[in-house]
Amino acid sequence: MKVISSVEKYQNSLFSVSEEHAVEPGGFEIRRAIVHHSGSAVMLAVDDRKRILLVRQYRLPARKYLWELPAGRLDPGENPLQAAKRELAEETGYRARKWKKLVMFYPSPGYVAERMTIFAATDLAAGQAAPMEDERIQTRWFTGREIEQGIRSGRIVDAKTMIGYFNWKWRMKD
Repeated sequence: MKVISSVEKYQNSLFSVSEEHAVEPGGFEIRRAIVHHSGSAVMLAVDDRKRILLVRQYRLPARKYLWELPAGRLDPGENPLQAAKRELAEETGYRARKWKKLVMFYPSPGYVAERMTIFAATDLAAGQAAPMEDERIQTRWFTGREIEQGIRSGRIVDAKTMIGYFNWKWRMKD
């Protein structure tokens, strides 16, 4: 694949958008608007009782409150694990002594160049949350059964939460 052109059309503090034109070796041409994003870290915090910490916050694009795994954007120069540690403390107040990468995935690769990396966070210590000024976050511990019931019933509809939970559950069997 050869990129013929890439023209930035929009930029803000969270992402940029470019119009790109590329050609495959066989001559097939692709033109797309692409959202460029620094990437996100997602934290699956598990307590000693194997409960998982979810956050509830209003998601403007979805026009509703969602229960989801805590997550946040990578700051410049940060790697996913550094961002995960920072974001878990900021959003929930918890700090973890043990971290394990579960999975990296592209949430919407057709037009968004964002990579999400999910980490299991264990051996937790509670602290004081310090969310950003535009965040109103509620936290709650969920059992695996409650998360699965929430997914089946449509009460939990966040993709990163589903991907993170089931990756963690599969690894628990190993």
